[in-house]
Amino acid sequence: MHPAAIVTLTMNPALDVATRIDRLEPERKLRCDTPRYDPGGGGVNVSRTIRRLNGRSVAICALGGSSADTYLELLEREGVETVIIPIGGTTRQSFTVTETTTARQYRFVLPGPALTEAEWRHCLQIAVERSPREGYLVASGSLPPGVPTDFYAQLSKAAGRNGSRVVLDTAGPALSAALDAGVFLIKPSRDELAHLAGIDPGSSIPDLVGVARALIRAARTELVALSLGREGAVLISRDTEIFIPVPEVRVISTVGAGDAFLGGFISALATGRDRGEALRIAVAAGTATAMRPSTEVCRIEDVEQLMTRLTPSGTLYPSPERGSA
Repeated sequence: MHPAAIVTLTMNPALDVATRIDRLEPERKLRCDTPRYDPGGGGVNVSRTIRRLNGRSVAICALGGSSADTYLELLEREGVETVIIPIGGTTRQSFTVTETTTARQYRFVLPGPALTEAEWRHCLQIAVERSPREGYLVASGSLPPGVPTDFYAQLSKAAGRNGSRVVLDTAGPALSAALDAGVFLIKPSRDELAHLAGIDPGSSIPDLVGVARALIRAARTELVALSLGREGAVLISRDTEIFIPVPEVRVISTVGAGDAFLGGFISALATGRDRGEALRIAVAAGTATAMRPSTEVCRIEDVEQLMTRLTPSGTLYPSPERGSA
């Protein structure tokens, strides 16, 4: 069996810069360690993870300005196949500073460049043209200024007509609009799903599962991969929920862990793994990324080791149709 094709789309990529310092203090010249540079942004991190797991994908991203060459060089160094859509603005940077005396991590996220209508329409056209029939189109990350809120909704409709399964990892109005169009899978965090439903972010897991199940019943999505951070993850489909807890590890950096989770899940589905096994791989990939410093993504040897510590099928929650959630 040949793996299903995977294409990722990153509308708002960022050149990730990570460094360390003893302590952050105001009004002082703070001398940092040698920085590490990585190509960042949701879809790109998904593709980086798939590559680390010996899979293959094509990463589409909009790049421009002085940081574009560095970004592309880093992607090529990691062996990620790319399709670059040139834009007039300069690709943003994001800064992560780890305070070594406290292990606190500070993340500074800059806004992306504004895209013209011609630029975002070109992105849409290329993504639809490259969307794989019977494969996966993973659109992940925020939308930069100038891009309409319904961009992912337009993408989902057009790619769906091409026979592609659209996977979406975003939040807020862009997520809500895309769900109105219908997608194959969403990967919200606890807070993102609660915000979407207008409920307390501290709501119980069964309540959040109920929200996800309502989205599925309304045909807004087929699957919900709900990330619960250190608690684990729940995969909700029409008739089952599979829960897998996160194993105890030393967390060094959470940057990109959610993207690695999604990369692990989609790469597993693309190679014919069942959904329970795909969730195990996803949790292992996300956890393995949290074990790495700065803005690195997971190593396959860490993923394989963590897999031995995860339950084979997780815990099945009863669905509302079969009992109380």
